[in-house]
Amino acid sequence: MWPMMATEADIPATPPTDEASRLAVLRARLVAPMPEDRLWGWLGPLLVTAFGTFLRFNRLRVPRALVFDETYYVKDAWSILNHGVEWCTVTKPGVNDYANQLIQAGHTNIFAMCPGGGYGEYVVQPEAGKLLIAAGEWMFGLNSFGWRFASAVFGSLAILLMCRIARRLTRSTLLGCIAGLLMSLDGLEFVLSRTGILDIFLMFFVLAAFGCVLIDRDVSRARLAEGVVRREGGDAGPRLGIRRWRVAAGIFLGLAVATKWNAAWYILGFAALITAWDIGARRTAGLKAFILGGFRETMWLPVTFVVLPLAVYIATWSGWFATSTGYFRDYAQQHGVHTPVISALYSLYEYHQQAISFGLGLRSPHPYQSQPWDWLLVTRPVAFFYECYKVPVAGPSNYCGNGYTGQEWSQEVLALGTPAIWWGSMLALLFCLGWWLMHRDWRAGAVLLGVLAGWGPWFPLVGRTKFYYYALEFEPFLILSIVLCLGLILGPATATALRRSTGALIVGAYILCVLLMFWYFYAILAGQVIPYHDWYSHMWYRIGKGWI
Repeated sequence: MWPMMATEADIPATPPTDEASRLAVLRARLVAPMPEDRLWGWLGPLLVTAFGTFLRFNRLRVPRALVFDETYYVKDAWSILNHGVEWCTVTKPGVNDYANQLIQAGHTNIFAMCPGGGYGEYVVQPEAGKLLIAAGEWMFGLNSFGWRFASAVFGSLAILLMCRIARRLTRSTLLGCIAGLLMSLDGLEFVLSRTGILDIFLMFFVLAAFGCVLIDRDVSRARLAEGVVRREGGDAGPRLGIRRWRVAAGIFLGLAVATKWNAAWYILGFAALITAWDIGARRTAGLKAFILGGFRETMWLPVTFVVLPLAVYIATWSGWFATSTGYFRDYAQQHGVHTPVISALYSLYEYHQQAISFGLGLRSPHPYQSQPWDWLLVTRPVAFFYECYKVPVAGPSNYCGNGYTGQEWSQEVLALGTPAIWWGSMLALLFCLGWWLMHRDWRAGAVLLGVLAGWGPWFPLVGRTKFYYYALEFEPFLILSIVLCLGLILGPATATALRRSTGALIVGAYILCVLLMFWYFYAILAGQVIPYHDWYSHMWYRIGKGWI
C-alpha cells in the first residue's frame, strides 16, 4: 500500500539529465504507481463481488409483498413499462391499497382514470430509478423478484466499484477488497439491494461518478507531467481540454440526479474537488502560475458537469415527452404556449417547480422518521416490513390477528446498517478530518467531501420528513474512511514483521466483528421468520422508539 501519510509530492526527486528522465521524475511526483498485481486486482474484487451477489440474490423474492415505498415505485415502473408514464391506479371504496392486493394476487391490470380526469399520476421523483425497476419487471414480470432484480444487480455492482475505487485510492488490492467486503456486509446496503426503491441506484451512480473523477485525477496528472516536460502552456502549464473521464462522471451525475434530485449537491462537490486537485497538481509540478492554470481547466466544467448531466436528465423523461397522458403534459398548451419543443419543456419546468416545492415542504409525520444527526448513531432504522405469525411459516392464513395471545413468530425487514461499520465510521471520520487538517492528505479530503455532499444538505431541513436510509448515498465514503484508517493500522509494506502482524491482527479482528454482526442481524435484514423473543433480542437500541 502507498502510505497514507505520503502524497505524490513527497516522493524524492533526483536530478534529471534528459527529457525522458525528467518525465519519469515528474510523473513519479504527480502519480503514485498502481499495484502491479493486475490479475489479483480484478480477481480479488470479482470474488468479493460474487460473495455479495449471492447474499443479495438469495431469497430475493422474500417477503412476497410490497414493502415500504415499493408501494409507489413498483407501480410507477410497471406503468412506465406499459404506458410510457406513471398512471393512476385502481381504487375500491373501503379497501386500502387495493392495487397492492391485486398485484399480490397476480393481476397486472391495475390502472384507471384519475379522480380529477386524465390518467397521468402526480409523482415527485424523477424517472431513472423507476426505468431500471421497470427493466426488471419487463424481464421477470410484476412480482417480487422482478421489481427487486435491478436493485440487486446494482447493489452487487456497487461492491465491485467499491473494490476498484478503494484500490485506486489506497494503491492496495488488499484494502480494495476489504472495502468491497465491508460494503457487502453492511446491512443497509444489503436491504436496499433487495428492495425495489430508488436509493440503491442513487448510491451506485454517485459512487461511479466518484470513480470516474478519481481515474481522471491519475490520467490528467500523467498528461500534465508530459506537457510540463515539453514546456507547454508556459507558467500555467498545458491545457488538457475536455477529459473523457470527466464526461463519464457527468453522465453518471446526470443519472444520479435523474434518480433523486438531492444528488445535485455532488455536482457542486465533485466540481470543487477536481478544481482543487488541478491546482494542487500544477503546484506539485512546480508551475509558477498554478492557480491560474488550475482555474483555467474549469472552462469545460459547464459542459461536463452542467450541460451533459442536464441532457442526460432530460433524456430520462423521454416517455413523458413521447406520450400525451403524463401529468402536466399539456400545461403549456393550456396556458397559451404552443411552440413545439418549447411547450413541452415549459410544461416539464412547471411540473418540476410543483414537485420540488412539495419535496422541500414535506412535513407529514411518520413513525420511522429521523434527523440526520441520528443517522451515524443508527438510532431509528426503518422497518420496511413486519408481520406476526402463529406458526413459523409465512402466509396470510397464519397471521396472528387481533386478540391473539399465543406464541408469536416474527418476520421483519429492517433497514439497519451494520453497527460496527456505522459506529466505527464516526471515529474514522474524525480521524480523517484531523489527518486532513494536519497533512492535507488528498484521500482524506476526498472522502470527507463525499460525506459532506450527501449528508450536509439534510441538516437545514429540520422540519422535513426524513429517514435513516437516505444516508445510503454517502455510505461508500464512510466505508472508504474506515479503509483509510485500516490502511494506517496495517502499516506500510516496508514496516517490520512485528508491526505488520500486529496491524493485521487488529484489522482482521475488526473485519471479523463486522462479519459476526452481519450474520447476527441477517434474520431481521432478510425477512426470516423467527420466534418473537429472538426478534426482540435483536432490538439492541430501545431508548424512545429505538429500533422497534
